[in-house]
Amino acid sequence: MTAILRALLISVLLILISFVGFSFWTGTAYSHYPRLEQPIAVGTTGIIDDAALSSKIKAKMVLDDYVKARSIAVTTKDRAVTLRGVVRSVEEHDRALTLARDTAGVTQVVDELRVEVK
Repeated sequence: MTAILRALLISVLLILISFVGFSFWTGTAYSHYPRLEQPIAVGTTGIIDDAALSSKIKAKMVLDDYVKARSIAVTTKDRAVTLRGVVRSVEEHDRALTLARDTAGVTQVVDELRVEVK
């Protein structure tokens, strides 16, 4: 009787190990669990939001020598930044877009800037 129990136990263990191994290598066990999107952390302040992104971009423009920050409005919705306003040159236009695109957390930049022709 003990030989039958031992054979049954070994069979169950082999089936269980085979199932776990198959699930591991194919990834089928992991694909059924929902994955939460990790928020973007910024320094020690926590999660960056739309207002913080707008402020960060506006501060970059204020500190930049080539961009007239007062003539550009920066709005953010779902990490997509929109730049509106009138700029003095194509170089200023390109620089403002570059400052917005290079900001951490920005996923898209919508260009609504107009170049003022003198």
